[in-house]
Amino acid sequence: METLFISDLHLSPERPATVDLLLRFLAGRARRAQCLYILGDLFDAWIGDDDETPMNLQVRAALRALTASGVACALMHGNRDFLLGRAFFRDTGCQRLTDPTLTRFDGEPTLLMHGDLLCTDDPAYQKFRRRVRNPLVQRLFLWKSLANRRALAAEYRRKSGAANAVKPEGIMDVNQQAVIAVLRRYGAVRLIHGHTHRPDEHSIRIDGRQATRSVLAEWRADRGEVLVHTSAPLSTSTRDAWRREAVIA
Repeated sequence: METLFISDLHLSPERPATVDLLLRFLAGRARRAQCLYILGDLFDAWIGDDDETPMNLQVRAALRALTASGVACALMHGNRDFLLGRAFFRDTGCQRLTDPTLTRFDGEPTLLMHGDLLCTDDPAYQKFRRRVRNPLVQRLFLWKSLANRRALAAEYRRKSGAANAVKPEGIMDVNQQAVIAVLRRYGAVRLIHGHTHRPDEHSIRIDGRQATRSVLAEWRADRGEVLVHTSAPLSTSTRDAWRREAVIA
């Protein structure tokens, strides 16, 4: 059976082609899997489960159809959609994943993360992250009207884009020592994350053992990518159990 991993779709009404690409993926390729993991930033902004825009309703319905078909779907908050709440998970049938989550594939301990916690060279972002993940701050935001929330989210995106434009490129990537520390802490030999938009496979040597860091790709209008795990027979190398597939419009 196959397990699929995606992240960083950044769905928004301004990116209808990416929305269509995901809807086709959920109705097609994803139906042949046992489980789909979405590791954060499914949406470019989520301002509350009561935001019933046509795009949000479309995506919720497509996820519900996927889970109703028998495919499990597990979703992790990202730095853009951390306000996905109980109503969203109830309506879609998706399982909520904590960040990080430790699981196993072919017996190998595998750590799933969004990835932003590993960007420790950017202390300003980490401070902001801690503040907006505070439950009281979130409740105060959700008490505001939808119009106010939309305006605040748009202002945040503007400021975030301006700040990132002047940051050194390196500090927006993961810190290698943070990666090693989290793999050590959880005893994992594989780390799968998104967030950085730098898809690649990295080999890491930790305490005499080999570990792998798989970075998921950002989805664009005409192309996405999915990391695929196929349960390996005992006679098959676990390396052969992992591959990447393009999702093309």
